[in-house]
Amino acid sequence: MIQAILVFKNHGKPRLVCFYQRFPEEIQQQIIREIFHLVLKRDDNICNFLWGGSLTGGSDYKLIYRHYATLYFVFCGDSSESELGILDLIQDLVETLDKCFENVCELDLIFHMDKVCYILQEVVMGRMVLEINMNEIVAQTEGQNRLEKSEGGLSAAPARTVSTVKNIGLLEIPRIINTGDLNIKVPNPSQFV
Repeated sequence: MIQAILVFKNHGKPRLVCFYQRFPEEIQQQIIREIFHLVLKRDDNICNFLWGGSLTGGSDYKLIYRHYATLYFVFCGDSSESELGILDLIQDLVETLDKCFENVCELDLIFHMDKVCYILQEVVMGRMVLEINMNEIVAQTEGQNRLEKSEGGLSAAPARTVSTVKNIGLLEIPRIINTGDLNIKVPNPSQFV
């Protein structure tokens, strides 16, 4: 089972961190640093997997990684994971990101984190690989994008709220509310619209 998915820069700056096990933040930072140093010191002509050692609780874990341009994609899995299967999964994930973002780059991971996480959840959920068919993942992502556009996203929420208030007639409320001993003067809501 997959224990963690990490994407970080050549200089160790994490761009995507997904742990499938709870760790305190200090331990997560230590794991990220240790993985970065293990992966960085390896030559490019050496295989792309190694044993994780004490990283996430024992020697049973292995690191499978690929280096693309300025980014390292690292999957941490237990001994039951196939190294070649995970390498293929990383390749499929990067190709899917490339198809969804048209020449994916580090900035896409930074500024479109929600979409990257959605794509990652289409591929892996709860430590298990769900989908590796790139066309299916892209179709689901495009469907999600269409749904967000049809709903107007968060930027349209204030406009929808104002139109709802107008439609239910809240603008015609009484201007003075009398509660016995207390009189409250309500400002005209149309000045806020």
